[in-house]
Amino acid sequence: MILCQNLTKRYGPLLAVDDLSFQVAPGEVLGFLGPNGAGKSTTMRILAGFLPANSGKASVCGFDVETEATEAKRRIGYLPEGAPSYPEMTPRSFLEFVADIRGLTGAHRKNRLDEVYGLLHLEHVLGQTIDTLSKGYKRRVGLAQAIVHDPEVLILDEPTDGLDPNQKHEVRQLINQMSQKKIIVISTHLLEEVDALCNRAIIIAHGRILADDTPEKLETRSRFHNAVSVKLVDSSQIEAVRNGIEALPEVASTELDAQSDRLTAFPANGQLPLAAITDLAAKNDWEFSELHLESGRLDEVFRTITGGASA
Repeated sequence: MILCQNLTKRYGPLLAVDDLSFQVAPGEVLGFLGPNGAGKSTTMRILAGFLPANSGKASVCGFDVETEATEAKRRIGYLPEGAPSYPEMTPRSFLEFVADIRGLTGAHRKNRLDEVYGLLHLEHVLGQTIDTLSKGYKRRVGLAQAIVHDPEVLILDEPTDGLDPNQKHEVRQLINQMSQKKIIVISTHLLEEVDALCNRAIIIAHGRILADDTPEKLETRSRFHNAVSVKLVDSSQIEAVRNGIEALPEVASTELDAQSDRLTAFPANGQLPLAAITDLAAKNDWEFSELHLESGRLDEVFRTITGGASA
């Protein structure tokens, strides 16, 4: 597993990581979530052995990342922020170089490289220099170097940064496939990434952990959890509908989005207002074009926990 104990990192007077402790077990995909400057990338660099902590310890698969750095790094695939590489090299020469550094030889080396080229759809850009590639392809090359040696642990800093929606979908599918056999830590400021990839999320700000739970349980902290959103076929009825819904004992309050005419009813004291609203609609012949139960909104939870800091 990954084990972090009381990690602290300072840059002069700036306290970037403040007494951080957590562990990640096999099968977990941990989303490391926080606003810009929260300490996400610094923690990733410490875990990957690229940056020493001022105090505290971190180990990967039982090996200390400072005192047993070589053994720890054998087991890590690391995608840094920005996916730095050698711009004058081609993806083929760069990934062959990485495979050599990682100790891959013979038929296994060739088969693994061919497999990685296919997984990340790099075949038709292998002969171009990296500096001529789009940002999305550069990101794919960066991810390829992280997985070429089939590591036990993946530490990925913004893995889908710069990818278009189709490319994001493909990379997320790949990460989901790999998560069955690996420990994966993903540092991101994209809430959609947590929903799509992670079975656990840590929210940090100012270098400290503010929340550590599954995305589903974090969503239950949202005021939208179990709220009901409706949209009427005939929007002229909206005030009558709003007054009727607000009168229900299961409803604490309502909120109307003036742009979309979508009305949201918030539950009172942990109650479930969905059944009462549908019964009331049937009695009054209200016709809804939309009606859905909210599970909760991670973006709202994030803003609440981090004090409104932007992701």
